[in-house]
Amino acid sequence: MRNQRRPSALSRRIVSGLLFCSTHWSRRLRWGLAGAIVALAIWFLINWLTLKLASTAPVDAYLVLGGSIRREIYVAQQIAYSPQTSVLISSGSQAPCIRIVFEREAAPINQVWLEKCADSTFDNFFFGLPILRQWGVRKVRLVTSPSHLPRAQWMAQIILGTHGIWVEPDIVEEKGVPGNQETSLKTTLDVTRSLFWALISQIYTPKCSEVAHLPEVDLEVWRQQGFKCEHQAGID
Repeated sequence: MRNQRRPSALSRRIVSGLLFCSTHWSRRLRWGLAGAIVALAIWFLINWLTLKLASTAPVDAYLVLGGSIRREIYVAQQIAYSPQTSVLISSGSQAPCIRIVFEREAAPINQVWLEKCADSTFDNFFFGLPILRQWGVRKVRLVTSPSHLPRAQWMAQIILGTHGIWVEPDIVEEKGVPGNQETSLKTTLDVTRSLFWALISQIYTPKCSEVAHLPEVDLEVWRQQGFKCEHQAGID
């Protein structure tokens, strides 16, 4: 009889220990989850207030999405009247074409930078965000075309917005048939990965090694190498 009681007592101790551990970890998990929710709510509130303040502030910079030289012509015309505003052109036209456009419009070039790492609309924000943050930008004009909407605007508002940067779309009409075609699937996929990147970018910052200052673009060197601009630019 004694040999039969010992396993029973041992089993009770094991079960009691397991229940204690389960209750202990369950309590810690609940407190941890509650803490995370509170921290997220505080972050959301602070970011919302930051965006509200940024929305009423002057524009700090233009972010030009590459794809048409008409966007670069447009931004050159805009900053001709606001030379203090920075411009980031993400994977735009060839560098000499952009320089000629700005000189033709008598626009300042000291505040213009060319980023050449992006291969997609998502990349425009992937590589553009760290540069805008480095500049201390709080409000940006997003220069794009109707053929990129609403996808580009939503992606910008998600990725830049979660870093306290207010986005104002600046739409440039295109001529002819746009090369880009929007679909619901494309928009859904890009918005989804933008949501993920909005979280990851809080702790990880990518770097683009191909960023050029427009004044450093040497037209004589480019003329020797040869270059071709879009017909819409009217550059011979």
